[in-house]
Amino acid sequence: MSETGDLLDLDITGVAHGGVFVARHEGRVVFVPDAIPGERVRVRLTDTTKKSFWRGETLEVLEASPHRQLHVWRQADVDVPPEQRPGGADFGHIALEHQRALKLEVLLDALHRFGGISEPVATMSGVTPSPAEDGADADGETVDGTGWRTRVSLHVDADGNVGQYAARSHRVVPLEDLPLATSAVEAAALALRGGDPGRIDLVQPADGRVRVLPRPDRKTDAAPRRGRGARASSSKPRRAPAPEVVLERVGGRDFRVDAGGFWQVHRLAAHTLTTTVSAALRALPGDAPVDPGAWHLDLYGGVGLFAATLGDIGGSSTRVTSVESDPRATEHAGENLAEWVGARAETGRVDRWLARLAAEASAPERERLSRGVVLLDPPRSGAGRDVVDHLAALAPSTIVYVACDPVALARDIATFRAGGYEVASVDGLDLFPNSHHVEAVAVLTRA
Repeated sequence: MSETGDLLDLDITGVAHGGVFVARHEGRVVFVPDAIPGERVRVRLTDTTKKSFWRGETLEVLEASPHRQLHVWRQADVDVPPEQRPGGADFGHIALEHQRALKLEVLLDALHRFGGISEPVATMSGVTPSPAEDGADADGETVDGTGWRTRVSLHVDADGNVGQYAARSHRVVPLEDLPLATSAVEAAALALRGGDPGRIDLVQPADGRVRVLPRPDRKTDAAPRRGRGARASSSKPRRAPAPEVVLERVGGRDFRVDAGGFWQVHRLAAHTLTTTVSAALRALPGDAPVDPGAWHLDLYGGVGLFAATLGDIGGSSTRVTSVESDPRATEHAGENLAEWVGARAETGRVDRWLARLAAEASAPERERLSRGVVLLDPPRSGAGRDVVDHLAALAPSTIVYVACDPVALARDIATFRAGGYEVASVDGLDLFPNSHHVEAVAVLTRA
């Protein structure tokens, strides 16, 4: 019986969700990172506590795949001890086109096993080059899938080391370089020197200047001082400074967003997503993919990126409501959507907002919703059954689901299908090259 720490030579037979690969030992599944299907690798077991599967770490490649390359992040290559490999680039040892083939395989498998879809409905592609503006050259992707991150979160440990966590740990690996980031973000990251334990976010918006945002741990407040020399506390707590507002530019339009607020991390992701959503809607039958007389929803709407996409298709009178739980993002969405007279931005949890809508919507509002498009871009955990059931009950004509987790997407698709929807298309997008992450845009229509 094998135990944690044992060495095994294993054949890698497949890829699994989450950036790991599949091997088997005496009938038991072993999940292994830093490998490629078709390889034989030497593995050290790291977790043998589960009955259904074990985990291991790759120490050596005994028979390499033709798709293996020198890792784009030298610190993370397989000849580096596992505990010293930074996380965040777990597909960097695989040729880029084969990465995309594996990601498509993961997406199709999730749609089949969790969504009940047997036919291969999904495709996979890289980012869409942005058009040249103001005489600049068109902006495409680098050949090796590096240099794309405009937002990076680093960690600072108790010794002042700044870097990424080692894979599946909270051990900070100091940085030697940061190849997935833009050159400006990489330079700013390598210039950091210590700081309070916690996190440091680096953000490069459209103006090109990198913002450094320290986020130290604040687990407990300091105990009040007592005795001589103690000062009376102010009756009003000191307010944190207002966050800086930056501009991001997509399709010739500026979007206001807090420097530390949510925005896509790939420099071309927002353009690629909006282009994909627009093309998918325009490919549907009918003359008006976004009926300006209907009522459209942008759920988990952030600062209004996709609401603006719907407005661009439907025209200046498009009625669209963006719903977002972050009040700062909602405030920005209201400003970003000001050119559409029928646009609104509301703050609220999507599940509660939909429950109230389902209870209070008038007959004319329900009729307009039934002709509308609902776009949702939920967190990694997915929308969940309550949200999907509320939407199915409201019965909009089209659902556009932007997903960053294939399993969560597939589970929600299964619920939509049970509620009377069918899948029209699924576009897989490689917005995170050299990592296992994959984005997808799924279009569902009412059966």
